[in-house]
Amino acid sequence: MDTKKNILLLTTGGTIASVPGLDGLEPHRSGVMERELLQLRTYYDIDVQDVMCLDSSNIRPQEWQEIARAVFSLRGNYDGIVISHGTDTMAYTASAVSFMLPDIDLPVVFTGSQLPLADMLSDGPENLRTAFAMAAAGYPGVFLAFDRKVMLGCRAVKIRATGFSAFESVNATYAARVTGLGLTVDPTVIPKVKGPARLVDSISDDVFLLKLTPGISPKIFSALVGMGYKGIVMEAFGLGGVNILNEGLAGIRAAIDSGISVVITTQCLYDSSDLRVYQVGNKLLELGVIQGKDMTTEAAMTKLMWAIGQNMSQKEIRRLFTLSLAGEVN
Repeated sequence: MDTKKNILLLTTGGTIASVPGLDGLEPHRSGVMERELLQLRTYYDIDVQDVMCLDSSNIRPQEWQEIARAVFSLRGNYDGIVISHGTDTMAYTASAVSFMLPDIDLPVVFTGSQLPLADMLSDGPENLRTAFAMAAAGYPGVFLAFDRKVMLGCRAVKIRATGFSAFESVNATYAARVTGLGLTVDPTVIPKVKGPARLVDSISDDVFLLKLTPGISPKIFSALVGMGYKGIVMEAFGLGGVNILNEGLAGIRAAIDSGISVVITTQCLYDSSDLRVYQVGNKLLELGVIQGKDMTTEAAMTKLMWAIGQNMSQKEIRRLFTLSLAGEVN
């Protein structure tokens, strides 16, 4: 008989653990999961630890650190770790934890649900089963499991607010899928482990996400400089188009000259930014902006926050964005 895998479930709250309250759904501790865990214990030896109990809209960089530290400190006794989390910011947390835990030596799988486990029609049981299967599969890395699909944590984006297929792996193949053949893993997607697992959890929240709109005032850049931001991720048009008229270029130059690292991504969910195609993009490259390429906004934000947290220079950050640390960029 096969020996059961030892899996640790870390809970953080979210819809999956919510019950109706006076003001709407409220996250509760792991007790609401016991019914589902009873069935899962047929297949796995499971320990549970409540890390926090929050609606994911209240999870901040400080909580990302707390989650990463829990994974790193507790991982030695387990074959895999599942983290239950609210869906609204799960892509940010999974991406941030991917950078905080370089060369993690076991599977770490985030999951959640669109309906609470307390609801008879909840998608939570299925998502937990997929997450536990991936956690037991032995492939190291940080993943997100939802709707019978498993994706890299740094490639996941929430695309639906209520539909059960809430997350998509953007510009990257699924790491695994559940089909009639069971859990089928694509080993080519799994990031290669290059050394011993580390905890590198310093992070900066002085990064601003700017979605460009036609005619946006270039004064926004001087305002961000004045507010003390150290990084800006700009969601530009198409391949990376930015309005360089009306002093727009001067505003970006001033931000970079003040020490701010500026990363350009695209508002288009799929494909990649490529600043070399158009004149406006080449002018930006001359200023020293950083190409986000095919990274998700969540990955670009958390990678820049993480890089600034390591006290990297603009030059070091620019080089870092040419590298794939956890499969976040092709």
